[in-house]
Amino acid sequence: MSALEPALATHGLGWLILAASLAGLVRGFTGFGTALVFMPVAGAVVPPFWALVVLVVMDSIGPLPNLPRALRDGSPREVARVMGGVIVGLPMGVWLLDRLPVTVFQWAVSVLALALVAILLCGWRYRGPHGPVVSGAAGWVSGFLGGSTGLGGPPVVLYYMASGLPAVQLRGNFLLFFVGINAAFLVTLAVMGHLALAAAVLGLVLVPPFLLANILGAAMFRPEREALYRGVAFGIITLAALSGMPVWR
Repeated sequence: MSALEPALATHGLGWLILAASLAGLVRGFTGFGTALVFMPVAGAVVPPFWALVVLVVMDSIGPLPNLPRALRDGSPREVARVMGGVIVGLPMGVWLLDRLPVTVFQWAVSVLALALVAILLCGWRYRGPHGPVVSGAAGWVSGFLGGSTGLGGPPVVLYYMASGLPAVQLRGNFLLFFVGINAAFLVTLAVMGHLALAAAVLGLVLVPPFLLANILGAAMFRPEREALYRGVAFGIITLAALSGMPVWR
């Protein structure tokens, strides 16, 4: 009960619930976007490591109902290659976050989220080779950015979006990747002493709205409406990124 009380008393809890719900919706019908929606808002409400722990705990449980489908639709072997790089880059990113000023963290999260939306909207695609080494490199960048800003998805999203895979397989890979990176996050944060109990409890508090929205988003998913879903996701991410900028405070 002692850990639940500070979690429920968190300043801006309503904003966190709203952000978790929108993040779950986007995650459910695109397979990515949780951190891009949630982190700009959470970074403006709670300290950086709290935001990171809340995200990881919440996001570790939310996608599980969609995991069997992701195992069928995705490529587990390919995702495992990416995770090899994540495991190397993640502790480096956490080390850097421990030394970043809060304002720098907030700006970095918002700017990176907006940059990903801009890159995807302008149609840029990675044109280089695809293979185990490149997959591992994308995973390392993802792990480093994930540990330092909570935005571990963008490098892998960009890498996979350029692969020419069908939308259903892309969505499956995204879900498998995020389940893997969340598990690596929990272990890394615990080992490095940043897994605060109150923050973890707050993450559990946000699981119900995130989970319900995730299920709703997955039920809404239709491959033939991929462009519509991406447009909605990009709009939500943009609003979240703009709202999280320190300039408003």
